[in-house]
Amino acid sequence: MFRFANPEFLYLLFILPVLLAVYVYAYLQKRKAIKRLGNPEILSQLMPEVSPKRQFLKFWFIFGAVAAIIFVIAGPQFGSKLETVKRQGVEIMVCLDVSNSMLAEDVSPNRLEKSKQMLSKLTDGFTDDKVGLIVFAGDAFTQLPITSDYISAKMFLTSINPSMVSAQGTSIGAAINLAARSFTPNETSDKTIVLITDGENHEDDAIGAASAAAEKGIRVNIVGIGLPKGGPIPLQGTNNYMKDKDGNVVITMLNEQMCQEIAAAGKGMYVRADNTNSALKALQKEIDKMKKTELDSKVYSEYDEQFQLVAWIALFLLIVELLIFDRKNRIFRKVKIFS
Repeated sequence: MFRFANPEFLYLLFILPVLLAVYVYAYLQKRKAIKRLGNPEILSQLMPEVSPKRQFLKFWFIFGAVAAIIFVIAGPQFGSKLETVKRQGVEIMVCLDVSNSMLAEDVSPNRLEKSKQMLSKLTDGFTDDKVGLIVFAGDAFTQLPITSDYISAKMFLTSINPSMVSAQGTSIGAAINLAARSFTPNETSDKTIVLITDGENHEDDAIGAASAAAEKGIRVNIVGIGLPKGGPIPLQGTNNYMKDKDGNVVITMLNEQMCQEIAAAGKGMYVRADNTNSALKALQKEIDKMKKTELDSKVYSEYDEQFQLVAWIALFLLIVELLIFDRKNRIFRKVKIFS
């Protein structure tokens, strides 16, 4: 089977008729100029070293070399061979808190946006790993099943906002349980849950869920987002902040103790995310320590590159063109090869 690796470059072949037209035009103009000087047959006797056939031949060597170079750029490929590529990595389920308290701006630009930025950078470091995404507030939902499609993962990240989950709250236990059920059946691969939350209004048995996940060999790593001193919750679309029933501005604070207890039960790591990249680096280091195993293997059809022969032809034509002079050599004037 024959194909081109970069077929779009074949459009450059339109240069060839343009090149031919330019040559023909220049040749006709040259003949007109000679006729204005006198009889071409007489003038040719005055210029015995000029060889029109040499010039014509040089053009066609250049023409052929340009055509060959275009084919080289297009990447001709012929034949194919099957290659099995094995993917080795780990499985990561990300649980992201999208409750209203994640809109607090004690970290910049706010807790939720900071979390999304951190996850986007974390995904950039993945190669053959698999990642999934769960969003939760008062309930937990799978936003992206576990996959190696990082482009889709980052696309889903950009669309996350608190309105995705109508029930408010912080159901960390439900998110951990859903994540533990979302991994592939591959028993040999290392699996981890990365849960990002401020831990506020925690409602269910998150410690029990983390402990159950750890018993299955799934580590639960917690990223506490926000500052212990907390901050107010902006009301989207206004310049006001959320208030309680007494009219006081609600201050949401990171529940760091609870996050640490969940991480301990899940035999994972706890790290606080602030306005630095320390949490991201800690997560990357923790994931790098995980044992990478074969997740899947795929068979690809790989074509053999055949541009080398065409490249040698182009080089040969260019060298021959350089060795052919426009004029006859005085020493070999009597040799009638080209004229």
